Amino acid sequence: MMDGNLDRRVTVEVARWVFVLRGAWCMVVWAWLVLAGLPSWAEDAGLGSANRIAVEVELKTVKLYGAGGFRGLDAYQSGFFISDTGHILTVWSTVLDVDRVVAVGSDGSRYEASVVGIDPNLEIAVLTTGTRPPAYFDLDQAVEGQVGWRVLAVSNLFGIATGAEMSSVQRGVIMAITDLQARRGTIESVYRGPVYVLDTPTNNPGAAGGALVDLQGRLLGILGKELRDTRANIWLNYAIPISQVRSSVQKIMQGESIQRLAESRQPVDRPMDLDALGIVLVPDVLAKTPPYIDGVYPGSRAAEVGLQPDDLILFVNNVRIASQADLRDELKYIDRADRLVMLVQRGNQLVEIVLNP
Repeated sequence: MMDGNLDRRVTVEVARWVFVLRGAWCMVVWAWLVLAGLPSWAEDAGLGSANRIAVEVELKTVKLYGAGGFRGLDAYQSGFFISDTGHILTVWSTVLDVDRVVAVGSDGSRYEASVVGIDPNLEIAVLTTGTRPPAYFDLDQAVEGQVGWRVLAVSNLFGIATGAEMSSVQRGVIMAITDLQARRGTIESVYRGPVYVLDTPTNNPGAAGGALVDLQGRLLGILGKELRDTRANIWLNYAIPISQVRSSVQKIMQGESIQRLAESRQPVDRPMDLDALGIVLVPDVLAKTPPYIDGVYPGSRAAEVGLQPDDLILFVNNVRIASQADLRDELKYIDRADRLVMLVQRGNQLVEIVLNP
């Protein structure tokens, strides 16, 4: 009886070890197949090529640091090189409202950049560093994207990268190609042309001015400024096609000045003016007298929101104001019942002033 029990125990133990060893061998074979096949799977899914392209695109992009940092105003955004002499394409914003903008590459290279010119209709700006970059996008080689294309958005969103770090890379799809209509009271946008609507959240601080490329690394567009539908409270993730900005960029690089187009704005029935705001400017004695506030009427809308004498008005509803003539002209296209946002310089600070309806 004991010999029979012993034989059964030996048989069971041997069977158990055979099962364990066979399972271990299957696991080894499975792991080998997975590891051997991973590159091809990643390549089929576009993951391997996307990673390589992202590294190449990083060399062409920069993180920009300038004005801001007060009252919630961002002091950083994104851009990318567009020439072998160090020109950078980005969006026009308060970040660039300094004499020198600091541009930082993914390898930690630092450049001092200055504004060459802007297009107020597209809200883009061209900077120059005067230094040959490690790589750059040739705008003439940019392509038109199509709905359904998988894309990469490369930018310094949230200012995560500050030095020798790679910018953020977001992977997404072009969901639609449509015209961006600036409807008063809903989407406040100066630009009104075609845009790529994306399914990845690029509408974040710092992302504006970043590069949108396909999975072959071809430039498609420039990430736009933050936009929100004020009625639906929906943020728009979009990029402006390079075909819409190429001509303007070339003119700026050639030293041409681009003026604001009157047809890009809609006339209103009850336009805003300085008297309605309760603002008195300094005497307008120069061809381009800066819009410094000389006084504010007591009890006026300007007084209620905290505007002060010596404030310099820089922006009105995202439109750059360079002179008193610019300010008066811009107010003609803003209804008295509309929300008005001013950015003013007060001493060394930038202050955002909001006048609600």
